[in-house]
Amino acid sequence: MGSSAGAGSGEFHVYRHLRRKEYSRQKFIQQMSEQEQKDEAYHQKLKENEKKAQEIAAKKRAKRQKKKQKKKMKSGQPQSDDKKSQSEDESDDSDK
Repeated sequence: MGSSAGAGSGEFHVYRHLRRKEYSRQKFIQQMSEQEQKDEAYHQKLKENEKKAQEIAAKKRAKRQKKKQKKKMKSGQPQSDDKKSQSEDESDDSDK
């Protein structure tokens, strides 16, 4: 290293110390920036995964509800009752 960094040879050691300190500070700032970017990417990924999970759950919930409705319609109203109610409706219409 040359002594052209400062006024005299005694000042060079002070300059070298300040330079190392500044490089250390810049390295720390860069590491913090990288860590923040990684954290942001991680949180973004978590949000995406949660959104996908909610979409899948909603889809399955809808499918269960649809299946439940079909089962309810099938077992809750026998076919013979439907025919009776339809014939009653037709007779009511013809009375008018």
